[in-house]
Amino acid sequence: MLESDEFKTSAKQVGTITLLEMKQEELEAFVEFLYSDGSMLSSKVKQHARALYRAADKYEILQLRELCRSELISSLNSKNSLNLLELAQIPFDKVLNDAAFSYIKTNELMFPSFDEFKVVH
Repeated sequence: MLESDEFKTSAKQVGTITLLEMKQEELEAFVEFLYSDGSMLSSKVKQHARALYRAADKYEILQLRELCRSELISSLNSKNSLNLLELAQIPFDKVLNDAAFSYIKTNELMFPSFDEFKVVH
């Protein structure tokens, strides 16, 4: 392996990166994904799919974003569908938006206490 002086690191050159938007467990899952082959999500990463979806979008890690989106869609339920619909707006993610909206529309009887979120026919 060839080495270049420009790629050698000394103790003085090592810096710290702070990601304030993530909690400790989310950051650990993020780093775990970065060091994996990226083909699938571990159970630890799946637990933090929502936070990692946001991080993947912010840091432009498309594979992580797509895997997290799939995990979020597969876990859609009446408790998280409104939150996932909101998440799909930042930035607009048509696939996640359509999945959440479809779930809400199909299951609108499960949301009787959310008058402001009732689907208009």
